[in-house]
Amino acid sequence: MSESSIESILQETRLFPPSAEFSQNAQIKSLEDYQALYDRAQADPQKFWADLAQQLHWFQTWDTVLDWSNPPFAKWFVNGKTNLSYNCLDRHLTPDRRDKPAIVWEGEPGDSITLTYAQLHVEVCKFANVLKQMGVQKGDRVALYMPMIPEAAIAMLACARIGAPHTVIFGGFSAEALRDRLIDCQVKVVITADGGWRKDAIVPLKEQVDKALADDRVPVEKVLVAKRTGQEIVMQRDRDFWWHDLKETVSADCPAEPMDSEDMLFILYTSGSTGKPKGVVHTTGGYNLYVHMTTKWIFDLQETDVFWCTADVGWITGHSYVVYGPLSNGATSVMYEGAPRASNPGCFWDVIEKHKVSIFYTAPTAIRAFIKMGDQHPNDRDLSSLRLLGTVGEPINPEAWMWYHKVIGGEKCPIVDTWWQTETGGIMITALPGAIPTKPGSATLPFPGILADVVDLDGNSVGVNEGGYLAVRYPWPGMMRTVFGDPDRFRRTYWQHIPVKDGQYTYFAGDGARRDEDGYFWVMGRVDDVINVAGHRLGTMEVESALVSHPAVAEAAVVGKPDEIKGQDIVAFVTLEGTYQPSDELAKELKKHVVLEIGAIARPGEIRFADALPKTRSGKIMRRLLRDLASGNAISGDTSTLEDRSVLEKLREG
Repeated sequence: MSESSIESILQETRLFPPSAEFSQNAQIKSLEDYQALYDRAQADPQKFWADLAQQLHWFQTWDTVLDWSNPPFAKWFVNGKTNLSYNCLDRHLTPDRRDKPAIVWEGEPGDSITLTYAQLHVEVCKFANVLKQMGVQKGDRVALYMPMIPEAAIAMLACARIGAPHTVIFGGFSAEALRDRLIDCQVKVVITADGGWRKDAIVPLKEQVDKALADDRVPVEKVLVAKRTGQEIVMQRDRDFWWHDLKETVSADCPAEPMDSEDMLFILYTSGSTGKPKGVVHTTGGYNLYVHMTTKWIFDLQETDVFWCTADVGWITGHSYVVYGPLSNGATSVMYEGAPRASNPGCFWDVIEKHKVSIFYTAPTAIRAFIKMGDQHPNDRDLSSLRLLGTVGEPINPEAWMWYHKVIGGEKCPIVDTWWQTETGGIMITALPGAIPTKPGSATLPFPGILADVVDLDGNSVGVNEGGYLAVRYPWPGMMRTVFGDPDRFRRTYWQHIPVKDGQYTYFAGDGARRDEDGYFWVMGRVDDVINVAGHRLGTMEVESALVSHPAVAEAAVVGKPDEIKGQDIVAFVTLEGTYQPSDELAKELKKHVVLEIGAIARPGEIRFADALPKTRSGKIMRRLLRDLASGNAISGDTSTLEDRSVLEKLREG
């Protein structure tokens, strides 16, 4: 069986066009409209982006749309002056929008707050003045280590307002991971909280900050603390200050600082498989435009929508689709502090019912967890307000897609399956919901202006249904600009895998992919998640999809381990649906099932049953750790993003 035929076996034939009613009211109404937009962008990308940039507020218009004279270092809207906080707040203070809810926040214990655009503007201006009072100047780095509370969004917008690049560090990271990031980007001020709620427990955030700051190498001068959980904490004199005390002493007047389009907006750390985390740098103008347009078109934003992206602001998804994208569009954005947990497995559906959420954007790993919890939880709630669903974070198995479509969407909501990365700033490949028919498991087509391709390592486009490497052929406004303090690492990691041809640089995403006969992209996961069995390249996603299609399997992660004969053998880590129990018979049945779905070449050599799989705090399965376990090696590389270390220990014991 050839490599290409194996990689295309799990091709989906099910096609779900948008309803006529949805298309009629959509921002982009038909496949023809999408194609016209895409062709226009391809013919003259700079004019395309320049025309769209008119939708934002600029203090000063740019001289040059794109400076690509020193690839791979791009500059967009050169010499243009704008401010992201102004675009998210000030321009919405019109009579028809100032009293519209901007942020609807739900706390884990059940408390809630709604901030209108006018109220959020006041809070952001006050906190921007607090930062100035603490000595923060344009260009100084500010770190956020916070729970999902409104103050997190307020702090981000306040930093953007005064030109202080922020680095948001997820509130579940250890003190050591926090310390390393504070040192790497030389943070001046840390914003935190006494604690945050997560799964019925208090996460002691301030305590972790104190531990991180005990290291003399950390340059932090001040710590600002929001009161959330109310437990006793240690406040160090002349260093630590309460947010609520400081904001009483400042004015609510703080004009937005005109920022150069290429001024640094934020640094966000993303883990590599080895070595220290990379500080991904995003700048002001191009990022603002890209998240504005992707939010508007991909989520088909209407004035009355209530938009809920379930990501934490510690991740790029939270930056782009909880805070900056929705607010730049004047939308209502939901923030939720909690997570599905044993005491309230239906909490997500409670939030949708209570706040009449119309757009719901979450991760495949969450969807698979919902499936395992049972249909009764969503079925017991009124989800009729939903009109659009989305997925983010990793490829979604077709069976999980179908459950999402039927049980959550009631077979009426289009699903936008989105592919993108911290490095890309915003969504790159996805359906536009009124225009593009969807296929379960496929991210479908590139966003207008994104010249995506599937290539071999010589940079040549591969054939239909042939596996290759996902790449982007031309710059886009939301792209990262560099790795903070390490431009060589930026060049090496993203631009040197595929050779430069005729002066053309190609962005290497690090993901495997294929394109089907309709031009739809099927992202197969990280390149290092490809298994080579007896000369045949198998995407782990394909084997995982085969396993998950068996009724006993809730979730699966597939890795390769060295094999003397085959080169690599397949090891599958499997969690079971509630009523099924691990057994040798079930393991044999699952192996047979994979053979039926894909072929004998894909038969797992080993099935390992697990209660849970090791995941990052953003919900991605850490297959790198599973590869180490399967091979009997010591765990290597950065594990700071691991959500629950006990999962790893149980797998080791097993």
